[in-house]
Amino acid sequence: MVSGTSEGPTPATELGRAVVTESEILAPSGAEFAGAVEAVEAAGPVPDEAVEPGAPDGLAESPAPRTPSPPSYRSVFTAAPLAMAVVDREGTVTGANAALADLLGRDQDTLTGAVAADLVDLASDARTWHAYRELLRGRRARLRCTRRLKHPEGHALWVRVTVAPLPAGDGGVLVSVADVSDHRALQARLRHLRMHDPVTRLPNRTLFFERLTTALEAESYAESGTGRIGLCYLDLDGFKAVNDTLGHRVGDQLLAAVADRLTRCAQDAGRTRAGIPLVARLGGDEFALLVEDSTGTEQLADLAESLLDAIQEPFDLSGRRLSVSASIGVVERHAAGTTPTALMQAADTTLYWAKADGKARWTLFDPERNASRVTRQALASSLRPAIDRGEFALEYQPLVGMDDDRVHGVEALIRWHHPRFGTLTPNRFISLAEEDGSIVPLGRWVLRTACRQARDWQTRYPDEPPIFVSVNVAVRQVWDSDLVADVADTLEETGLPPRLLQLELTESAVMGSSGRPLQALKALSDMGVRIAIDDFGTGYSNLAYLSRLPVSVLKLDGSFVRGFQIEDRTAQPGAADEVIVEAMVQLAHRLGLTVTAECVETSAQATRLRRIGCDTGQGWLYSRPVPPDRISELLGTPGVQAGVGNP
Repeated sequence: MVSGTSEGPTPATELGRAVVTESEILAPSGAEFAGAVEAVEAAGPVPDEAVEPGAPDGLAESPAPRTPSPPSYRSVFTAAPLAMAVVDREGTVTGANAALADLLGRDQDTLTGAVAADLVDLASDARTWHAYRELLRGRRARLRCTRRLKHPEGHALWVRVTVAPLPAGDGGVLVSVADVSDHRALQARLRHLRMHDPVTRLPNRTLFFERLTTALEAESYAESGTGRIGLCYLDLDGFKAVNDTLGHRVGDQLLAAVADRLTRCAQDAGRTRAGIPLVARLGGDEFALLVEDSTGTEQLADLAESLLDAIQEPFDLSGRRLSVSASIGVVERHAAGTTPTALMQAADTTLYWAKADGKARWTLFDPERNASRVTRQALASSLRPAIDRGEFALEYQPLVGMDDDRVHGVEALIRWHHPRFGTLTPNRFISLAEEDGSIVPLGRWVLRTACRQARDWQTRYPDEPPIFVSVNVAVRQVWDSDLVADVADTLEETGLPPRLLQLELTESAVMGSSGRPLQALKALSDMGVRIAIDDFGTGYSNLAYLSRLPVSVLKLDGSFVRGFQIEDRTAQPGAADEVIVEAMVQLAHRLGLTVTAECVETSAQATRLRRIGCDTGQGWLYSRPVPPDRISELLGTPGVQAGVGNP
């Protein structure tokens, strides 16, 4: 087997191995050859000198006029400015012109007999090598590829190589080589401009994501390195104020100065690690440092600390001294299974946490905190559809009279039976409902359901004193809907007397009421509906304002009642709480209000609350929140025993 057509790549010559950057392989099609090949086809062999037959010996007749013979392809080949070589079917150079020798930096005589594939490194990748061998065998029409060669003088040389067959009678192929180094240099300059930020000269978002994508490919970390990746996502605190007050020119100077400090931090970090982190400006005042083959969160934490320290040092910009800070989101994880999108989402979330936690700090990504955020977003997006799907239900907790231990009323408490997250209590979703406005339709549903259930109890137990139902109302329900009309329509629809409906609002909402909310409360009170202040004693506690509100019930916050757990009345914590509660009860009674104590859990608490005059109690001593059928079991009983309504 000849060396030019060996089955494997041949060793590189002194020109060095090439870096494959482009290949064009054409199937047999009868297409035109390159210009150099056309010249070879057009030329023919040089004819012998013609002698006319029949002339007398020794007498030469005048030569007949004839057309000039076409020049030999050898003369065209030699004079052509394009570097070329003729290669036989076995891959050996049978002739090369001076242009090729000059281009490759070799003596022309040394080219003849050389292996053509070695001269221009056609064996450096399997695809091109296979196509070249097919062309030598006559199964391809042309091959074109770009190669990076090493010139004997030491500089890199980019060439465009074209291989095409010679005419059938001559056999072999013609290899032409064009120097495209200038074109490649121009391409490199244009790519650099396209991939770098003009203000900071750092890699821009495009180059950053290109590098990040490559780093997360399996072959990048499968065989070497730690298999981990880290990212510091940085944002300057208050940069907009710099632009607004000092102008964009100063803002750009600040960004360039920040970029220099980040680059120095990356270089310092690279001295003790395997590689220097990539520093990029992603846009605006956002920067990122990518750490490939990270060694763990400690490495990223050290880097983040150095970044904060570097940025907090004052900047001297054209005689103007500026001080800024930065917030940094830090993510470090296994590269396997991570995508660029997932990594950047985690970094963006963590940067938001750093901002929310007070700025001028770095925060490490916390999967549990992120899961809570994701859960919150999932709940928010499914709130409104859940109302239509009937995923909500009400449970009821008894409000028991302190004097007679009978159920006087119940508080309706909503539960969300989520198909994915299970049963959720109000603290998991009510704030979300208030944020997106779905509290209005949800509140209407709670009001109708609770009133319908209270009316059902009244109908089923006509001989017993009817119990009222207490429904929580959010302030946004008052502002975003006609609460008075909703209540009136619900009472008319269900047939529940207004006196058996109690609406609970938090102290902070009621105490600051004015305008429309206050008018709504007065209208509801005039209708006969009871108004209760929930969690009293923890908000504004504007006692003077309390006397002017249409309120009929105060519900003492459970934090006061919990202090009653100490059985010894001489103990100071219990005594102090009792004095406070007793004062609030007396104040409420003087204003004509009744008092309900929340979170009653022990009989000792109930005894002491009864002694200081509380009207009703609510808590686990009597019952946990339960379905309506469990409340029905308590109705008609002479007294509610401790825990009788509990599961």
